[in-house]
Amino acid sequence: MVMVQRRAIFLDRDGTLVYPYHYPSRPEHLRLYANIGPELYALQAMGFALVIITNQSGIARGYFTVDDLDRMHAYLAAELAQWHVRIDAIYYCPHHPYGIIPELAIHCECRKPQPGMLLQAADEHDLDLAHSWFVGDILDDVEAGNRAGCNTILVDIGSEKPPTSVLRTPTFVAPDTREALRIIRSISEPGENPDFVYRPQSWRTPPRRLSSQSQMGGADRCSR
Repeated sequence: MVMVQRRAIFLDRDGTLVYPYHYPSRPEHLRLYANIGPELYALQAMGFALVIITNQSGIARGYFTVDDLDRMHAYLAAELAQWHVRIDAIYYCPHHPYGIIPELAIHCECRKPQPGMLLQAADEHDLDLAHSWFVGDILDDVEAGNRAGCNTILVDIGSEKPPTSVLRTPTFVAPDTREALRIIRSISEPGENPDFVYRPQSWRTPPRRLSSQSQMGGADRCSR
């Protein structure tokens, strides 16, 4: 019997799943974005695995411990369970080359934009990266997802400049996480052929005046 690999939604944590917070270290610092529970549940019901992929250099920097992180993630799981959402796995990178804990103050293969955590998750959970998505709020998330072979969505929180390489260019950009999840659901439903052209305000350029000889026409559209 042929085993079918499972698709996954890889989710960055801070700024994507929960509101941004400068080095959260306590459970109450993790506040889920409003009304994303139903969208996560809908994708879970469609068969997607839900996997959190997060850099946590605060451990290497000495701001909090692995036990603190485990308590935060237990709290986050309980919050999501209120929407009947179950996270299949959480992968975190505790490293940072400028950390104060010697064994964690290293250059590693797991810290985003490296794809190590995604590749590990795919291997351990038999995930189909080519049909999976990585949703994150910075271009390091996008690059990690692209390096792993995923589709990618950048959640626009207004912090990122336009990408300067294909490797850091997302498949789509969404104004918030709930819309990013809706994009995935729409594309994954049979018969749907959506056209999403959202572009962050900071990426937009004033329209150019075209000469009468120009072969170009129409407004500038989001690169896909």
